[in-house]
Amino acid sequence: MSPNALIPSHRKPRRPSASSRALRAGVTGGFLTLAVTGATVPANAAEKPVSETQEMPTITTALATSAARSADTAEQVAFNYERQALQDTALSQAAKAAEQHKAEAVKKAKAEAKKKAEEARKAKEAAQARASRSAERTTLSAPSSATGSTATLVAFLKAQLGKAYVLGSSGPSSYDCSGLTQAAFSQIGIDLPRVSQDQSTAGTQVGLDNLQVGDILYWGGAGSAYHVGVYVGNGNFIGAQNPSTGIVERPLNYDMPTGAVRVL
Repeated sequence: MSPNALIPSHRKPRRPSASSRALRAGVTGGFLTLAVTGATVPANAAEKPVSETQEMPTITTALATSAARSADTAEQVAFNYERQALQDTALSQAAKAAEQHKAEAVKKAKAEAKKKAEEARKAKEAAQARASRSAERTTLSAPSSATGSTATLVAFLKAQLGKAYVLGSSGPSSYDCSGLTQAAFSQIGIDLPRVSQDQSTAGTQVGLDNLQVGDILYWGGAGSAYHVGVYVGNGNFIGAQNPSTGIVERPLNYDMPTGAVRVL
């Protein structure tokens, strides 16, 4: 028997090893690598810890594809929003431009309508003026319907045509303008003043567009006339004009009078 057989051992019993593991992860070759590091505590504290490495397969391709898909979707959504915003802006600008063009067209149409209305008004006024002048010429050119004393007056005046004009003369071989008028009206019993200024106010003033045979025409102002004649119808008058022409019959537009008076 060994001398040490009965001596109790002073070595502590080995305790069950307590493992302390640390998880370490990594991706290698398409696998998720988990490194489990365990610290085994033996009875003898001098023992070294044990490291265990375990590898777990992972779906890295699917995850990458899903992530890429999500990124593409987000980018497409952002693009769609941007495109819609651009479309809305373009539509808004087009609507504003259309409204502006419409307003300009309406304004132009109104201006054109106003211009045409003004032209039509002026044309109407011009037509009315022409019609009035035509009616006036027709009235003045109408054949004389002088009868009685008026016919006697006209006959006397026509009988003097061609005689000489002599200032201050009252006939019977020559006359001045007021001398001829005074002599003509004396044939029908009307006594006129001697000079043209007084003869221009001897009767009732009448318009040149409303003349009748026997009306006295005057040139210059009423009361200050410098020449007189007698309207004989058909748009004509007879008067002693001047020393060059003597007593003549002329149309009114030969020398348009200023006014007229009616004594008949």
